[in-house]
Amino acid sequence: MSTILVIGSGITGVTTAYALANRGYGVTVLDRQRYPAMDTSFANGGQLSASNAEVWNNAGTIIKGLKWMLRKDAPLLLNPSPSFHKYSWLAEFVAQIPHYRRNTIETTRLAIAARQRLFDIADREDIVFDLERRGILHVYANEADFRAAYRVNELLSEGGLDRTAVTPSEMLKIEPALHGQYFGGFFTPSDSTGDIHKFTRGLAAVCERKGVRFVFGADVHDVSSDSQGVVARWRDGILSNELRSDMAVICAGVGSRRIASMLGDRINIYPVKGYSITVNLADDASRRAAPHVSLLDEASKIVTSRLGENRFRVAGTAEFNGENRDIRWDRIKPLVRWVEQSFPEVSTAQVVPWAGLRPMTPSMMPRVGRGRKPNIFYNTGHGHLGWTLSAATAEMVADVITTKEVDRRSA
Repeated sequence: MSTILVIGSGITGVTTAYALANRGYGVTVLDRQRYPAMDTSFANGGQLSASNAEVWNNAGTIIKGLKWMLRKDAPLLLNPSPSFHKYSWLAEFVAQIPHYRRNTIETTRLAIAARQRLFDIADREDIVFDLERRGILHVYANEADFRAAYRVNELLSEGGLDRTAVTPSEMLKIEPALHGQYFGGFFTPSDSTGDIHKFTRGLAAVCERKGVRFVFGADVHDVSSDSQGVVARWRDGILSNELRSDMAVICAGVGSRRIASMLGDRINIYPVKGYSITVNLADDASRRAAPHVSLLDEASKIVTSRLGENRFRVAGTAEFNGENRDIRWDRIKPLVRWVEQSFPEVSTAQVVPWAGLRPMTPSMMPRVGRGRKPNIFYNTGHGHLGWTLSAATAEMVADVITTKEVDRRSA
């Protein structure tokens, strides 16, 4: 069986390695970090959320973004400094508005399939990752946002999602810890949450038992492809290293654009920064007061996940500021303030901040499949839904590779 190189050991890279190993391929995974899942798959919002499958390419998002530009604590922040990549990406984003409906429905269908695949993997491989299958509750403070959610719900329903409107009293029955005044909500009982880092590390250990080789500290600076196969090169101090394989799958998150350019492919991914805080629930009062049901607050674009009894993850914001991983207090502070206002009995004395870069394409759709070269494949560009979609897109790219191999042997 052929050998395959996977570049990237985040959630998409590890699920891809798992899918390929199950098909009998010899798989090697390269990553620049010391361990798997240390970049965007480290501390995201935790939601496995088909209910969040709406793509952002609509006029409403652009209008809100323009209004938010002068607010440092706004859910969306655009650094206006000149950047050809940033502004060309935004132009392509706007050009995708006519495909908003189609892409939202397609993403919903993919997310529903992916959730079940991930559950199956976790059950089969006995991976513990603080899974909570209590659904996701979207909350709306005013009638205008709630009515807009009805229109989105039509698309999600067309994609096969069971998501129902709920009254404020019904919201309290779903999550008794909920505070504040809300006009209404939408509840998706089939959605869930979990710790992406724990899952990815657990699945990486499963991959190793299946014979997958992981090479860490490999910051790839060159990838080439010809009829003889693929060669990846990286440096370790003054030493140069290289690895040869028959094929390669690029799962390198925001680094995928750079690697794709080496291979003659254009993968227009922009790094959209997101922030999270993990609130350590160190006392009984905080543990009782923190919600167990996952929330999405439409007004602030903040999502939450309960990760076991002792951790509460709160995440949000979208920042267009290039490959900048700095953790800014003015972006963290709104998350802390939201916890204190929404759940005043939860102590914020122990809060761990984090920032990661979402690999986002202008269409908000992942790039899955072949590159220009016959032995190059991609599974990247999942944006804010990498955790939700990865189990399905990994199978998709593995199917494409297997079909190629069957066709080659039959020729």
